[in-house]
Amino acid sequence: MAYKYHVTEGENVAPLIAPGHDYATITDKISGDVLDRKTPRGMMITLAVSFLFVLVLIGAVSYLFYKGVGIWGINIPVGWGFAIVNLVWWIGIGHAGTLISAILLLLHQHWRNAINRFAEAMTLFAVACAGLFPILHLGRPWLAYWLTPYPNTMEVWPNFRSPLVWDVFAISTYLLVSFMFWFVGLIPDLASMRDRARKRWQKICYGVLAMGWRGSARHWHRYETSYLLLAGLATPLVVSVHSVVSFDFAVGIIPGWHATIFPPYFVAGAIYSGFAMVITLMIPVRKLYHLEDFVTDRHLDFMAKVMLGTGLIVLYGYLSELFFAYYSGSEYEGFMMHNRITGPYGWSYALLILCNGLIPQALWSKRVRLNTLALFLISIVVNVGMWLERFVIVVTSLHRDFLPSSWDMYTPTIWDWATYVGSLGVFVWLMFIFVRVMPMISIFEIKHLLPWKGRIYDTSADAN
Repeated sequence: MAYKYHVTEGENVAPLIAPGHDYATITDKISGDVLDRKTPRGMMITLAVSFLFVLVLIGAVSYLFYKGVGIWGINIPVGWGFAIVNLVWWIGIGHAGTLISAILLLLHQHWRNAINRFAEAMTLFAVACAGLFPILHLGRPWLAYWLTPYPNTMEVWPNFRSPLVWDVFAISTYLLVSFMFWFVGLIPDLASMRDRARKRWQKICYGVLAMGWRGSARHWHRYETSYLLLAGLATPLVVSVHSVVSFDFAVGIIPGWHATIFPPYFVAGAIYSGFAMVITLMIPVRKLYHLEDFVTDRHLDFMAKVMLGTGLIVLYGYLSELFFAYYSGSEYEGFMMHNRITGPYGWSYALLILCNGLIPQALWSKRVRLNTLALFLISIVVNVGMWLERFVIVVTSLHRDFLPSSWDMYTPTIWDWATYVGSLGVFVWLMFIFVRVMPMISIFEIKHLLPWKGRIYDTSADAN
């Protein structure tokens, strides 16, 4: 027998899953969406549109390799443009998956079971998109391997005091651990897909990926041990990775960057934007695949509450920046904040406060949190606002530095926008491919939510 889960008398877990389901119906529904159901028309349209944006990215990157980074709008003093803005934005989106999977697992928050698989896949694809931009920003992207420390004849090593090198280690480590955590969690469900597949090629593919899983007590024991170890390893990464990314700015002496509040400020913002993206993607997929029984209104309510809490932390960070600029007595900090609010990019700061600070306050209302359309629109607004936050931090701090004679305006070109929109296309395309070929909801973890009050139920191979 595999691991057993005891639900004590009176424990209320039923609202996390709609009544009327048992082991068989859960497995048939989730695996059937992949193995038996035809692709919904809405998804086919989304795949086609997102693939067009993938082609746009390929064209933009090809022209970049041919002409160089001069096709972008970067200049002196704004040497960092859309590339770094998009890097930080994508890394932030990738944080929700690890938070949902690892931290909430360690805290025994069972509502994560319905959304963790989807969020983990989102993490992988967001981090992959983020990794594109530092490489493209190098100017000579074909020499990106120089950033890795490897034995070479000339004994030329990376400069470990460079934030670019820190990013390489942080992003690659985060991607590797997130992939391992995602794949290990998939193994029991891949075995279920293998056993229910009708086509030979499906049986072979899922069988190879299931790695011989049979649901024995030994398999479950090793699975639980490795899954908890990976969760413990991934938890500090949630904090450390985006803290390292924030050091790209905090170690500089530019006003608006040189601030000790950046690490916690960036981590809270990452979770904020990550949960917003989970909601943005989950609501349409939930509707297309009729998953309201598994991703219930209560799940959306929990995610909205987390988004509201982290949004308040981010808003506190904005107010702290204003206070520090005043209280420090530094004329440079004061000018930076005055220029950020009233300067030529003041519109971006106003939209930032509106999107990240004011509109999300509607989430205090339970009626708004349970309204899928309102929640979907607010999540899109938050994603836009978090992108604007990164734009404000990078551009408004650089375009007017210490030397007035070097002041200049930054205007993104069509190639900047093409690269950014193309990365969005890659992300959406990969997400919908994942939904089509893998169980987007964890089958065996959803079964833990069945309300077997006062009984012991197992997750053995025949039950799974």
